[in-house]
Amino acid sequence: MTFPEYQVPDKAGIQRLFHGRGHTWEGWEHVQIDWYPPVVMVVVFADFDIGWAEQLAENLQQRIPACESVLVQRRGAGPAENFWMLGPQREDFVAEENGLKYQIRLGTNQNTGFFPDMANGRAWVRQHALGRKVLNLFSYTCSFSVVAIAGGAERVLNMDMSKRSLSTGRENHRLNDFQSPQVLYEAMDIFRSFGRIKRHGPFDLLVCDPPSFQKGSVDIKRDYRKILRRLPEFMAPGAELLLCLNDPALGQDFLKEEVAAWCPDAQFVERIANPEVLREASPDSGLKVLRYRYLPQE
Repeated sequence: MTFPEYQVPDKAGIQRLFHGRGHTWEGWEHVQIDWYPPVVMVVVFADFDIGWAEQLAENLQQRIPACESVLVQRRGAGPAENFWMLGPQREDFVAEENGLKYQIRLGTNQNTGFFPDMANGRAWVRQHALGRKVLNLFSYTCSFSVVAIAGGAERVLNMDMSKRSLSTGRENHRLNDFQSPQVLYEAMDIFRSFGRIKRHGPFDLLVCDPPSFQKGSVDIKRDYRKILRRLPEFMAPGAELLLCLNDPALGQDFLKEEVAAWCPDAQFVERIANPEVLREASPDSGLKVLRYRYLPQE
C-alpha cells in the first residue's frame, strides 16, 4: 500500500502537510492533507478505496503522535462526503496558528472555516498592522482580522455576504479576548456597498481575498476590477494593499493587468511567498498574494 510523502508537523499549530494539487507529486495530484491539531484532514478530489483510506489513517496516527482523529473528505461534482476513519468525531473544536485560536468545524460542510494555505499572508498582516485602519473584504471567518488586532491594528472592518461566516469571525475574536468595539462586522454584498465602505474609511491596509466564483454573486475574472476602480474612494495615500487570487486558471499577470488598468496609482511591491509545502509545478496555478502600495499622484 502506497501513501503520499506528507510531512510530519514541524511546528505547533495548524498547517498543511501535503499539497498534491500543486502537481509536483506524480500520482498524488488529487490529495491534500491538513493538520488541525489534534485532527488530520485528508481531502481527496477523486473516488478512493476505503481500505486505502483506513490504512492511510493508521499511518498518519502512527507518525503523528498528537493525532487523535483522522477525517477523509471526498470532493467531486456533488456535495462533499466526509468519513471519520479513526478516533472520535471532533466536529467542532478550537485549534491554533502562531498562538492565535480559531474555531474549526469538520465533518459537516466542505470547508473548515480556516484556510492553512494563507499562513504567510496572515503572518505578513500581523507584522504590518500596527496602528493601521484595516479593511478586510471577503473576510469569511475573519482570520485576517484576528491577526491584525494581534498586530496592533487601530480598527478593522470585516465585510462578507455570509452572516454565518461573520458569526464564526466574532467567535474567533472572542476566543482570543479581542472583543473590541473597534472590530466591525458587516454582512453585505460588497459590490453594492462601496458607499458604506467609504463612510468607514479611509483605510491604511486592505486585504482582499475574494472567492473565484460564487453563482449569482462573484465571478472574479469579471468582478475584480469593480473593487480596484473604487479603491481611491476609501484607501489613504500610502496604504498597503494585499490582493489575493486563488483561481488556477488566472495567473498573477491577470491581476497585475487589472490593477494597472483600474487602479494605476497602486504600485506593485512584491508577491508574498506561499508556505514551502505549497510547491507548484506552475506557480501561476497556485495561490497568488500580491502586495501593492497605493501612491496617488498629486
